[in-house]
Amino acid sequence: MREIEIHDYARQLLEAHGAKAIAEAAQNAVDLEARGEVELARTWRHVEAAMKIMRGPHQS
Repeated sequence: MREIEIHDYARQLLEAHGAKAIAEAAQNAVDLEARGEVELARTWRHVEAAMKIMRGPHQS
């Protein structure tokens, strides 16, 4: 996936699933890593990172 596609997908996930989208992306990466799908897992880690940036700093 190109960078723009990753950020677009990350934005769509955040809009659809809210904050839990980050956890879902992380879990997808873990599951893919366990199956040996390294490239797909790397893409999900990238999506996860993009969502964290979009979310901004954590507020308590």
